[in-house]
Amino acid sequence: MADSAVTSENGQDGEETRRDFLLISTVSVGAVGVALAAWPFIDLMNPSKDVLALASTELDLSGIEEGQAITAIWRGKPIFIRRRTANEVDAAKNVKLAELKDPQSDADRVQKPEWLVLIGICTHLGCIPVGNKSGQAKGEFGGWFCPCHGSHYDTSGRIRKGPAPRNFEIPPYKFLSDTTLFIG
Repeated sequence: MADSAVTSENGQDGEETRRDFLLISTVSVGAVGVALAAWPFIDLMNPSKDVLALASTELDLSGIEEGQAITAIWRGKPIFIRRRTANEVDAAKNVKLAELKDPQSDADRVQKPEWLVLIGICTHLGCIPVGNKSGQAKGEFGGWFCPCHGSHYDTSGRIRKGPAPRNFEIPPYKFLSDTTLFIG
């Protein structure tokens, strides 16, 4: 006689047994325990508070005179901020892009023509060029000069001469007001 009803090992029809309940409960509690035990190790991979504090920088630009430049630090990198003169802005705008190794117009590199914000690391070997302080050599194009290998940058931070392959990088930034710059 073939019986069409399906029976489990203990002879009960399709019902969960006490053993099934204990197995499911034990696996569930074990999974929660493993997750709780692993959390401290997972949490160690999050960035520390001092790293998160360096993720952004807010600067007051009101003390920077026309033609003056400062160096700020963001994520451990020097940031060159220059308040350009009208002559520096004109010189940057009037460069023919065909003359550049890494062609970028000045308008693509700045948000406000008088303010230039750059990551001040030479794109050749990671040196920090001179020209951000008064009295330092600014190179042949009035911007920055890397004395290590002879790279010259213009007043828009574009490579003009020397072994550097690319222009200075531009960090993510925005102006919160006319005198407040937010980097990050």
